[in-house]
Amino acid sequence: MDLKQYIRIQEDFPKKGISFKDVSPLLSNPDAFQETIDEMKTIAEKWNPDIIVGPESRGFIFGAPLALAMNKGFLMARKPGKLPGETMKVSYSLEYGSDALEIPAYAVKKGTRILLVDDLLATGGTIRALEKLFTEAGAEVVGTITAIELTDLKGREVLHSPYESLIKYPH
Repeated sequence: MDLKQYIRIQEDFPKKGISFKDVSPLLSNPDAFQETIDEMKTIAEKWNPDIIVGPESRGFIFGAPLALAMNKGFLMARKPGKLPGETMKVSYSLEYGSDALEIPAYAVKKGTRILLVDDLLATGGTIRALEKLFTEAGAEVVGTITAIELTDLKGREVLHSPYESLIKYPH
């Protein structure tokens, strides 16, 4: 199945010069969504993760069903202030700003094999920040999968873990 046909492109969103790749049509088509999760599972199985992590918010959409398909746990990397108790936090730059993510401090044990899953890789800032956070926590990031990769932004070059994407766009 050509998953690219289910991606809507919105120019100049969220600001002028950005070409937003909207996964909503893919998510609203059960066959395309299932194919996406199936393809991600095929990739993920070779890395044998213990837990799957998705950054807020679109990483939840792909990571949670992938975790279920693989019979693995799922961990949400949330925006600051969304989790109770002690957290571990990492800040990072985006292609159009900056942000931070947190995970519960108790959530990851030393040696845990982490698979990062998100909707899109652009500059790599979000995924690289999570790699750093989990490495500092003593975990091993065994790989990263995204539905979409913006190849011209060379985000894969900043990553330290193996990386694969399902759909590629130049920008």
